[in-house]
Amino acid sequence: MLARLLLAAAVATSLLLPVAGRAQELLVVANPSVEVPAPLSLGQLAAIYLLRITRWPDGSHIVPVNREATSGVRALFTERVLRQSNASLAAYWNEMHFKGRLPPVVQESEQAVLAFVRKVPGAIGYVGAVGDPPVPPAGVKVLARVR
Repeated sequence: MLARLLLAAAVATSLLLPVAGRAQELLVVANPSVEVPAPLSLGQLAAIYLLRITRWPDGSHIVPVNREATSGVRALFTERVLRQSNASLAAYWNEMHFKGRLPPVVQESEQAVLAFVRKVPGAIGYVGAVGDPPVPPAGVKVLARVR
């Protein structure tokens, strides 16, 4: 019985390793209609996701999309781009809520993020990079790579 339990744990761990490795690099993607010189800097990305920049250079609205708060990809994005902890980011959005500002839209999976970004003009999102070198997802424009 113990051997089966250990085997099951080993299999589960091995299935998770590719996901963790894949998420080490993030791709920031946008709707193909977005016209902005790539790559965007980490500072520009942070300003977009903290709603300090709300329009693209052509004047169209930026529509940022996040992964759910429990996502490992979101944790990497929050740490590497926003340079905040989940707690400090939650406090920021709590403060913004009282100023009438709502946080970015949340999607529950990378597939949902990509579908949203493909469909919504002005949308920007992030996903874990796949492949070595990373292969850009179809139907979106890569604006930055975050390592």
